Amino acid sequence: MEENITVGPFTIIEGQVNIGAGTTIGPYVTIRSGTSIGRDCHFYQYCSIGEAPQDLKYAGEPTRTVIGDRVTVREFVSINRGTAAHGQTEIGNDVLLMTGVHVAHDCLIGNSVIFANLVTLGGHVIVEDWASLGGGVLVHQFCHVGQHSFIGGGFRIVQDVPPFILGAGEPLKYKGINRIGLSRRGFSQEDLTRIKRAYRLYFRSGLPRLQAVAHERNAGKDSPRSIDFKIYCRE
Repeated sequence: MEENITVGPFTIIEGQVNIGAGTTIGPYVTIRSGTSIGRDCHFYQYCSIGEAPQDLKYAGEPTRTVIGDRVTVREFVSINRGTAAHGQTEIGNDVLLMTGVHVAHDCLIGNSVIFANLVTLGGHVIVEDWASLGGGVLVHQFCHVGQHSFIGGGFRIVQDVPPFILGAGEPLKYKGINRIGLSRRGFSQEDLTRIKRAYRLYFRSGLPRLQAVAHERNAGKDSPRSIDFKIYCRE
């Protein structure tokens, strides 16, 4: 362990755990072997980090949990380590996991992601940078949630979600682009216009998907930003 680490009472930290400088571990936290935690993180009370996967195929093989820098993990969060399928569960930098979040085995969470209270991820879920999931969102195993998307609280994700999308409803439907979130992150009006055009072409025009993608790539070939919804939407 590095210097400047604070550990609260009744916390259990097993062997083979790496914790970066400036990290605070609250009371009654359990951190299991094979966990690596970055710098300036904050773990609140009653977290369970790096516990064995809830997967019947898991046979005790050594796997890992990797958590980046400046990650905030609130009360009663559980993060399970990986299985042989991927080898580790990964949390990026600047992530906020609010109270009661569960991140299952082999999930890959990008940078600057926010999970509100009680978000629950099945195994092998990918959540890209800057995605935000509202309270109580349930994500089915193997789903892929695209960058800068926002999912309203209380809804289910049972298939891949494209980038830049605003999602809500039961079953989940696309309600347009995440304009507010994109504006806050410095996307220009030109960027927003192109993203909205791509969204309308791909999801609202009625064109065959390959044709819609070709049309958008053609229209935006001189733009510095690359927008491709197709890779998130299985045929």
